[in-house]
Amino acid sequence: MSKVNKQSTFGTKGFDDERSARRRRFARSLRLRDGAPAPSSCHRSFNAELVFLFVKNRLSAAYALPLFMTAVAAISLLWLPLIWISGWLFLSLCAHLVIYWRTRRLEPKLVRRNKLPSIKTQLILGDAIYGVIWASYLLLSLQPVPLPGLDVFQFAIVLVVIAMSTMLSFAVPMALFAATLPITATLVVCFLHYGSSMHFAMGAMAIGAQGFFAILSQQLFRSSLLIMSTRAEKDDLIAEMEQVNALALESRRRAEDANLAKSRFLATMSHELRTPLNAILGFSEVMKDEFFGPMKNTAYLDYAKDIHSSGEHLLNLINEILDLSRIEAGRYELNEEAVLLDEVVARCKGMMHVRIQDKALTVTEHYENDLPQLLADERAVRQMVLNLMANAVKFTPKGGMISLTVGSTETGGQHVTIRDNGPGIPEEEIPTVLQAFGQGTQAIQSAEQGTGLGLSIVQALAQMHGGTFDLASRPDNGTVVRIEFPPSRVRRDPTSTPRAASGRFDGMLKAG
Repeated sequence: MSKVNKQSTFGTKGFDDERSARRRRFARSLRLRDGAPAPSSCHRSFNAELVFLFVKNRLSAAYALPLFMTAVAAISLLWLPLIWISGWLFLSLCAHLVIYWRTRRLEPKLVRRNKLPSIKTQLILGDAIYGVIWASYLLLSLQPVPLPGLDVFQFAIVLVVIAMSTMLSFAVPMALFAATLPITATLVVCFLHYGSSMHFAMGAMAIGAQGFFAILSQQLFRSSLLIMSTRAEKDDLIAEMEQVNALALESRRRAEDANLAKSRFLATMSHELRTPLNAILGFSEVMKDEFFGPMKNTAYLDYAKDIHSSGEHLLNLINEILDLSRIEAGRYELNEEAVLLDEVVARCKGMMHVRIQDKALTVTEHYENDLPQLLADERAVRQMVLNLMANAVKFTPKGGMISLTVGSTETGGQHVTIRDNGPGIPEEEIPTVLQAFGQGTQAIQSAEQGTGLGLSIVQALAQMHGGTFDLASRPDNGTVVRIEFPPSRVRRDPTSTPRAASGRFDGMLKAG
């Protein structure tokens, strides 16, 4: 018996694996109509699963049927001789054990499915034997004159047997009819033999019960098909999700490999480019400043100046690309210290003094008095301010105006606001200029040197400080950019009170 159990367990597990794979294959070919599958197509698709469900139902009633047979035999002793009932019960239990043993032997064979029609025929034959068993009981109790109460007991047995068969055999409709038609037909014949009107009515009710339970079995059959098809679609969706997830993981791995390769490339190329670039900058500076004597040919002097300016532009480009790469890779570390924001901005304005004078720009500065210290990376803050001031100087026409404002925000943080009266940026181009390497129409038309990385770096560094970066612009109305640092980065005396805000960002754009 243990050998049979091992085979059954192995067969069930293997069948489940095969069933899942087969459900995925058939899922795309199934079509639901009015919420229920069409039996003609789905029955063939799930034939093996229906048979397996039938086998499981029959094996689950392995102990219930013998108990019911024994109870029927014990109650029948009120009307029938002991020898008759004992013989019927013995033969019925022997037939049940044979059917149960054979069903256990058929269960592992369902995995192969190469003999599925033969297996199905054997199972239908087993249910037909059950029908003959109960029909023989009715014939055994047939009397020339109905015994009092026996006919009602027989009618109740028929109803219970049909109901049990409906619950156990609905997965294979032919097995259900094989199990129920013999007992229903025998009961009708017996009641016709008795000849009374009450027995005629009970026979008609038995036929009606047969039809009712046949319809119920069809509903159960269709519900089982619907569950199987829905489960097949679910398995198919899970398989597709697993495939998409695998593709996403593979894409992520490739992206990480590409990012690592990019970082290695930039690290290598930055060193390889900076070494000759430093020599170019050094020698061109010596030539343009005429350290070793004046150049007789002014064209050579102009070439030296162009070489030096181009080298500086290339060096700035390399530095900005490396900074943005480190920020994107999460390798940019802030060296936080206490700084005075107004002093940093003032120094940045001094560094831009030459370029401001070349374009005859007017720069107005508004610094809030007694600003507390700010916990930030001074180099990063200086880089953000320089990038924004460089853009303002670049796009402000000669003789234009630039406004620098440093102060407290309404929430207790600090801000740097830079406004110019340049040509402005169309609203639809603002997302473009905020992207890496993005340049607006004005930058392209002016042919000014630039990489399009400045604003991207400013956004990233502001976010690393927990702050925000905002840009507002309108054509012919200038541009306003603003960096805000959160209150958590402001170091103030606990006894002091927050300063009033120096003006809202939106209002500055409308002013002037």
